[in-house]
Amino acid sequence: MEENMKFNRFVSLLVLVLFVASLLAACAPAATPTAAPKSEKLKVFGAFATPIEEPWDGVIHAALIKAREEGKIDYEYTENIGYSGDMERILREVAEQKKPDIIFGDAFGNEEAVRRVAKDFPQIAFVFGSGLGPSDPNLSVFDNWIHEPAYLCGMLAGGLTKTGTIGVVGGYPVPEVNRLVNAFIRGAKEVNPNVKVLVTFINSWFDPAAAKEAALAQIDAGADVLYAERFGVIEAAKEKGLWVFGNMSDQNELAPDLVVSSPVWNMTPTVEYVLSQVKAGVYTAQDLKDFSMVAKGGASLAPFHNTESKLPPDLVAKVREREQQIKEGLFRVDIDENQPQAVN
Repeated sequence: MEENMKFNRFVSLLVLVLFVASLLAACAPAATPTAAPKSEKLKVFGAFATPIEEPWDGVIHAALIKAREEGKIDYEYTENIGYSGDMERILREVAEQKKPDIIFGDAFGNEEAVRRVAKDFPQIAFVFGSGLGPSDPNLSVFDNWIHEPAYLCGMLAGGLTKTGTIGVVGGYPVPEVNRLVNAFIRGAKEVNPNVKVLVTFINSWFDPAAAKEAALAQIDAGADVLYAERFGVIEAAKEKGLWVFGNMSDQNELAPDLVVSSPVWNMTPTVEYVLSQVKAGVYTAQDLKDFSMVAKGGASLAPFHNTESKLPPDLVAKVREREQQIKEGLFRVDIDENQPQAVN
């Protein structure tokens, strides 16, 4: 009798344990990129709205190419997707057919499409350039926080102008562009308080002809140093033989004797961090801002190359001193995302 009672209690306890286990399984969250470590090479896809010739997407692409060449990832990409609705279709096709571990790209004009697709594929890590925040469980965001080297380029421009007028040609007056232009202007003002700054927005992310035309108009208005926030400005400076600053990447090769420097965005720290998180199975949606700053190697001032010998040594020394102060946290370049105006 006593043995039967023990057996019945055992059976009851076993049933209770199995019931609780089934409840826990039912309540468990859907699989996400954090589910398990990855032992094989990661599959990465790049989805770019503009041609990779455009520096913004080109920087992301270059970091992913580097990771592929180092044997860390398998990498495919599509460029020049545009903003007319193709991004969502392409992302869905990639997610369903190629099943990558990570998709990198730029959102902005495709913001809603990217977020819709990411929500439907929680097992894939979506890592996109965006002015908005991350979205759980799998959409991380980044941006180009290169306002610090943009300030240093402004210092150089303010010290190099002979006419007292410099020009800036930007894409759209959005926060991501405004903070670079404002930093450039403030750097110029530090060295040359009386400098005049012409600012033109072409209302396009990639229209080299329009950017060149805007730059030539600024040159006609007296600008003798230019900041090429958009692709196409360097061509105008080259035609006129004027100093010019690139953007996003080291663009000295476009005009080796005239491109003084560029605020450089390095996506490698961001890419390396994301790869390590996905590889370890601990990826979560994050704002990856810090990895695009000077402190973590995500932003820098491009080398002067063969233009350095033509620059005033005292100006170079002043810029180098300020650069070191930024690296050491002793000088802060304020983030101003208000629309810049022409400065007189």
